[in-house]
Amino acid sequence: MSASHQAHDASRGDSILSTRTKQAGRALLAPIVRLALALHITANMVTVFGLVIVIVATILVGTGNLLIGALVLGFGSALDAVDGSLARASGGTTKFGAFFDSTLDRAAEAILYSGVAVYFMRTSEDPIVPVLLAMVALTGSFLVSYSRARAEGIGLSAEVGLAPRVERLVLIVLGIGLAGFGFDWALIGALAIIAVLAVTTTVQRIWHVYRLTSATPQGATTATTTKESNQGG
Repeated sequence: MSASHQAHDASRGDSILSTRTKQAGRALLAPIVRLALALHITANMVTVFGLVIVIVATILVGTGNLLIGALVLGFGSALDAVDGSLARASGGTTKFGAFFDSTLDRAAEAILYSGVAVYFMRTSEDPIVPVLLAMVALTGSFLVSYSRARAEGIGLSAEVGLAPRVERLVLIVLGIGLAGFGFDWALIGALAIIAVLAVTTTVQRIWHVYRLTSATPQGATTATTTKESNQGG
């Protein structure tokens, strides 16, 4: 497959937030990146601090302090963009840094959705539906990340899809914030939307990888499969 064809494939299934919007967000965070560089703060330090912020936000959400929790979570989510920009500005990302960031991102998602589930178990007369939605949203979010990581493990790119992590964070922050004003249905709706979009994104990535591997010569596919089997899959 030609490079142009691959680029065209990778552009399909664009995310909800446009590239221009994300670039604008990163531009707003540029002063924070410059300050971190001046203070000799590393990207891994920012990653850890971001997880701590998410834990604090989750405790606030789980105890019913939704408005403050949404604000703290929004701040912590912004740090998710800072660590990558900081790594690039300080000389480029490292393999460990990428692994560390991805691992802590998954931990943060698990903690956050667990906190949302706790909130509904504490405040709702019938928490079954929102708790189930939180579980599906979390499972779907993990599958979105896993599908990309697994594709990269066989030498392919799978950054396609409607709702990668940034979009999911925006939705959950908005849902928590609106619930803080008394609109619990908004948080339930956000969980439902995240669940649907996460599953859809996973399917998009599976289809994307299927199309790419179908266009790969059989010999190369077999060689890759054999290599993966020898490595334990």
